Amino acid sequence: MTEHATLGGGCFWCLDAVYRELHGVTEVVSGYAGGHVENPTYEQVCGKRTGHAEVVRVGFDPAALSYADLLRVFFTIHDPTTKDRQGNDIGPQYRSVIFAETAEQMTTAREVMAEITAEGIWGAPLVTELQPAATFWPAEAEHQDYFNRNPWSGYCRAVVAPKVLKFRKSFAERLKRGAA
Repeated sequence: MTEHATLGGGCFWCLDAVYRELHGVTEVVSGYAGGHVENPTYEQVCGKRTGHAEVVRVGFDPAALSYADLLRVFFTIHDPTTKDRQGNDIGPQYRSVIFAETAEQMTTAREVMAEITAEGIWGAPLVTELQPAATFWPAEAEHQDYFNRNPWSGYCRAVVAPKVLKFRKSFAERLKRGAA
């Protein structure tokens, strides 16, 4: 049985690249959630007026990967302490957000957030929003699996690749076979 998680942590290209390599993940789709415009375009979301965040919808096998572990990866690969920002990417579309799909996911997310806070990993309070599931709109085809298709682009080399490398180092035992 596949479960889903919808997460926003800055540019969706970064999350997409990492989750594709995580053992237990069966599907990753980049898209938009949390806004008021139906079927938004990338340009509309970047315009900062739709209310949407750039997100990934991750399909995963809960027998191989728990939702809590999926979130622990999430809190490792982006800075959950900066409101509406990840590095040079600034705006509400880059906010840190978890869209919980079930009451159990909501509870687990609260527990993991409390764990991350108690461990003092970031040295600042989490600003990650925790919201009930919102309509997910898949992004345009050119945004899917972007890092693997464009590894030499400037953004991928400067921003995505370091996050992927950090993930590989921190979670080496959780990589899919053949990843890295």
